Amino acid sequence: MKRHALLLWLVTVPLFAQNGQQPSMPGMAMDKMVHSSPPQSAVPSPQLLQGVAARPPLKLEALLAMADRNNPTLRQAAAAIRRSEAEARQAALYPNPTVGYEGDQIRGGSYGGGEQGGFVAQTIVLGGKLGLRRDIYEQQKQSNTIAAQAQLMRVHNDVTQMFYSALGAQQMVQERGRLMALAGDAAQTAHRLANVGQADTPDVLQAEVEAEQAEIDYTVAQRMFIQKFKSLTALAGNPTLEMAPLDAAFDAPPEIDPSRMMDTILQQSPSVKQAQQQVAIAEARLKDAKREVVPDLQLRAGEQANLEALPEAPGKKTGAQSFASAGIELPLWNRNQGNTRAAEAELEQARQEVTRTQLSLRQQADVLLQNYLSAKGEADRYRTALLPRARHAYELYLQKYQSMAQAYPQVIVSQRTLFELEVHYIDSLDRIWQNAIALQNFTLQGGLDKPADAR
Repeated sequence: MKRHALLLWLVTVPLFAQNGQQPSMPGMAMDKMVHSSPPQSAVPSPQLLQGVAARPPLKLEALLAMADRNNPTLRQAAAAIRRSEAEARQAALYPNPTVGYEGDQIRGGSYGGGEQGGFVAQTIVLGGKLGLRRDIYEQQKQSNTIAAQAQLMRVHNDVTQMFYSALGAQQMVQERGRLMALAGDAAQTAHRLANVGQADTPDVLQAEVEAEQAEIDYTVAQRMFIQKFKSLTALAGNPTLEMAPLDAAFDAPPEIDPSRMMDTILQQSPSVKQAQQQVAIAEARLKDAKREVVPDLQLRAGEQANLEALPEAPGKKTGAQSFASAGIELPLWNRNQGNTRAAEAELEQARQEVTRTQLSLRQQADVLLQNYLSAKGEADRYRTALLPRARHAYELYLQKYQSMAQAYPQVIVSQRTLFELEVHYIDSLDRIWQNAIALQNFTLQGGLDKPADAR
């Protein structure tokens, strides 16, 4: 009867404590109990998140806006666009003219003459080559624009994934803290009952072990939340941001239509668009390579002073005279055929890259979709079947034990099972979020990786 009284006390004291009630020991008034010192942990559980809950909560939208302002990869992507704009402008500029001095027989020889003066030379680019060269960089600019959009999705994907991962860790801290409080209350109660002869040493030791394990789990959960919060702030570009609670509905993950999502990824993914844009760049380079065979026109003109004496007029110089020349390079042996073949090969590579990218995306998306569906199925079963049954089983075992119809160890097993299922439920929700977010952002990851370049 003494053991039944002890175990009933261990089970009911946390429940009374939660409701603000003061339980009494069966057959004994509380004021007659002899209180011993509470059990002391070898290493007290640190309160690593003390004061965090009192701070204003952080929402996902605020962190995304912070990342848009601070993430360095987005600035790198924007700089790549500006560089392509400058290169396109440079490629379309006309060649500068050449001005210079020209002299011939300057000393004049035995006649005391010579010719000297200045000239102007200009290359006239023919065949529309300047426009074709500019088009290459215009296409690169478009590719860099797509790359910037992809990088923004990478940043948003990583921030959002880490936000919900940290949110899951925050939920885990709450669950572990609740279990630690219950286990700590049970351990203290076991010590009090041992002082009045209502508990044996094995009961006290078991309660202490449960409390120690709960404190370890609680500390680990706090460390995990801190680590994920720090990773989140680094992705947002503000690693010194003060820790604060995260505010979002963790138990309401997005719904995804697998077939529609796959079509969306293959048609609208920035990775596919960028691969298609590389085809446009390769086509522009091939056009330019074929047109480079058209020679440019070289013009040259000048004015000279001829100091040679006129035979028919002794003492009089020939005087000013002009000259002009025009020429083109004959494309006899070098018709840019090597660069043309290289451009054709580059175009074939770019076309195959589109196919490769789509196949790779399909492979990645299939994995994410299956993981999403698996996690969603788990979460649905935990929420609708396992957790309600585990709670009901725990309540029934507790009621039976209170009526002396059930052994206390079975109550402990059912309680531990309930907490384990709640932990698994949180984990399944986290996996739903991670896979759904990755799919919604076209499988793009790497928010702190150097953005892709069209070069």
